[in-house]
Amino acid sequence: MSEPRQITDSETNPLLKAWVTPFATPPFDEIKPEHFLPAFEQAFADHSAEIAAITNDPAAPDFANTITALERSGKLLSKVAAVFYDLVSAHSNPAILEIDKEVSLRMARHWNPIMMNAVLFGRIAQLHENRTNLDLAPEQLRLLERTYTRFHRAGAGLSDEAKMRMAEINERLAQLGTSFSHHLLGDEQDWVMELGEADRQGLPESFVASAKAAAEERGMEGKAIVTLSRSSVEQFLKSSARRDLREKVYKAFTARGDNGNANDNNGTIVEVLKLREESAKLLGYPTFAAYRLEDSMAKTPDAVRCLLERVWKPARARALADRDDMQALITEEGGNFKLAPWDWRFYAEKLRLQRANFDDAAIKPYLSLDHMIAAAFDCATRLFGITFEERKDVPVWHPDVRVWEVKGPDGKHKALFYGDYFARPPKRSGAWMTSLRDQQKLDGDVAPLVLNICNFAKGAGGEPSLLSPDDARTLFHEFGHGLHGMLSNVTYPSLSGTSVFTDFVELPSQLYEHWQERPEVLQKFARHYQTGEPLPDELLQRFLAARKFNQGFATVEFVSSALVDLEFHTQPAEAASDVRAFERRELEKIGMPEEIALRHRPTQFGHIFTGDHYAAGYYSYMWSEVMDADAFGAFEEAGDIFDPAVAKRLHDDIYASGGSVDPEAAYEAFRGRPPEPDALLRRRGLLHDAKAA
Repeated sequence: MSEPRQITDSETNPLLKAWVTPFATPPFDEIKPEHFLPAFEQAFADHSAEIAAITNDPAAPDFANTITALERSGKLLSKVAAVFYDLVSAHSNPAILEIDKEVSLRMARHWNPIMMNAVLFGRIAQLHENRTNLDLAPEQLRLLERTYTRFHRAGAGLSDEAKMRMAEINERLAQLGTSFSHHLLGDEQDWVMELGEADRQGLPESFVASAKAAAEERGMEGKAIVTLSRSSVEQFLKSSARRDLREKVYKAFTARGDNGNANDNNGTIVEVLKLREESAKLLGYPTFAAYRLEDSMAKTPDAVRCLLERVWKPARARALADRDDMQALITEEGGNFKLAPWDWRFYAEKLRLQRANFDDAAIKPYLSLDHMIAAAFDCATRLFGITFEERKDVPVWHPDVRVWEVKGPDGKHKALFYGDYFARPPKRSGAWMTSLRDQQKLDGDVAPLVLNICNFAKGAGGEPSLLSPDDARTLFHEFGHGLHGMLSNVTYPSLSGTSVFTDFVELPSQLYEHWQERPEVLQKFARHYQTGEPLPDELLQRFLAARKFNQGFATVEFVSSALVDLEFHTQPAEAASDVRAFERRELEKIGMPEEIALRHRPTQFGHIFTGDHYAAGYYSYMWSEVMDADAFGAFEEAGDIFDPAVAKRLHDDIYASGGSVDPEAAYEAFRGRPPEPDALLRRRGLLHDAKAA
């Protein structure tokens, strides 16, 4: 493939010009792949010069000339990187992915000498040592502590030889993370299953419509296909009466990155684990998990294991009981086969219909995407006083992307919110929140540009996209992250929005999910997409009664993934030299039901192998769930899920404070006490099983 022509002129490269767009947003309609490398070159050069000026400042270090100066550095790099990584994840093409390989390596080579700069670290360390005498405001003190910790943990205090090796490791890990991501995308893009008329037994009309839209997106007009996006796969496994096709789809989904082809991730995982282990030992830690967890709320691998095992036992017991009931159902129907993993969702739906007289297909017509977006916005308005107005004049990276201006209770501009909701081939699977610009007040009031990216199935022929209850929960989850970015009210960029510990960052998102499933919200916004009729009360009650159904399965598939992640990063890397054997061994050790797969098998576990943000940290969702289940109790105790006093504390202590406050202190300021651990088991309906165990 020929390389794109590079455009270096700051007069013509839109990434290097001032953005004369509404709210100074990225001009996506002007940006081309060939603009990125020259823009990164300029950004790296600018940032390096800024760092050199701080490092070589002849004046004695103080907060302004060292810590504040660091906060002001790298603006162009942040700007270019935010746009680039949005496109890599949400709207890639071969040229962008090729550039990504080079940029990931260049990024590591740029940051290594900064984070391991002994002179710069000396200035930071001197301030940190003398911090009690500097008369700093609380946010400044927090920033100094986090800056010192970040440099120390990056290896700034190592010997020159160890620094050199650490730099090599970081460069290689950057390359491997990019490869892992590209391999996964490759396997997901390469596989589709066409649905002929005879292949559609049991599938609801809404699924078939989405399958036709997915085919159209890939240039297969008039056909219908299942893709490997999670929303497509899970709905198919729930609904399809064709057991042979369920098996085919399930096996393709769980084999991503593990097919022995050019996209195979097994070798990548082995190398990543060895390098992480080596880096942890260079820094003086026995394992990568010990290193990773020291800078978290959990602090130690033992604390994580204790939480996961406490949840594992009752969840496994519930899942095994459900399995036996489903096997009995198969026998009742005259089926002469053993329940297999590709059968679980299908028979779970039958069992739920039998026990609670409810299945997802009944409620989907009431959960249109637009109505659920409106519900998420309305809850934010009622809780925090912010309002949303759609804008059509802001440039976007794909025609499906929508943008809303967010205004504060005072009517002033607060943020822009971008929603990119539909699955398409060049888009990474999953759902996530990110930003194109973070809130800060260091140099004037900078309003954030916050993104939610999802992979919902698109409606066909002008029909709206209909969400499953899981999809609707995902929308609220990512919007909760979005609010964490939009409501941020801090001075310094490094403490903005979601810049918090991984096992705290999921609190604002998971907490927001609670509003999605409340009767007060569903009664207002769950309306039939064809008739506009509200959700019938009787169906609402059945939905609410069925919420805790199949929680054994959901908890088992998550906790097993978190335990495997922890074992990958606590055992010697050599133990995982055969990834499949390691996976099998660990699942046998915990008594994993053979009818349930990991939520993320290792070769597709992007959370922990495309970068290290969630490495040894996948447990974070559950750690945060202890807090979110307990936190929502504050509204329940107040007798109003929009109680103004509780909402104000939630805004001030959790959503607006970013990383400016220690998370334990932030939680206790909101709740008045530490979280109550049983809240999680109670929310999942597993408390009885836990007591029985």
